[in-house]
Amino acid sequence: MCIKIRQEKENDYKLSETVVERAFKNAEHTDHREHFLVAKLRKSDVFVPELSLVAELDGEIVGHIMLTKLFIENEGNKYDSLALAPVSVLPEHQNKGIGSKLISESLKIAKKIGFKSVIVLGHDKYYPRFGFKPASTWGIKAPFEVPDKAFMALELQVKSLGGVTGTVVYSKEFFEYI
Repeated sequence: MCIKIRQEKENDYKLSETVVERAFKNAEHTDHREHFLVAKLRKSDVFVPELSLVAELDGEIVGHIMLTKLFIENEGNKYDSLALAPVSVLPEHQNKGIGSKLISESLKIAKKIGFKSVIVLGHDKYYPRFGFKPASTWGIKAPFEVPDKAFMALELQVKSLGGVTGTVVYSKEFFEYI
């Protein structure tokens, strides 16, 4: 199985959204609207084209990941970071390492282009393999009620979250998608 990870192109958008929709169709924690979120984020000022990636298998898009800008705010101070959301793999291709490849490549690119940290709300048994730890480790809180172990952060540069505390501020698109 030869998986190719590449930057998403504009002509991939509809297919990528279909992949996202199908990936979350039977997921446990979902509102089944993640594909609308992806479309809305692409049109926003938090979109980073280099961090919207697809996974191809034999020329077919089977996975997608997107990292977008966010910030952590504390008493008027703002610290830039990224949101990892969502990562999607077609159901018939899940549990084959495709999601891991998407995450690893997106984190590598994010670091290369100068981002210092990433925030994710996700499975506490999955994301630690990439180095994510509870965001509370640094005094970083979610803007809504979530289990501590599911709200995680990752330093892309050594000690880049040192001294960063506060509440994550997601872009309005995370709360407005239809």
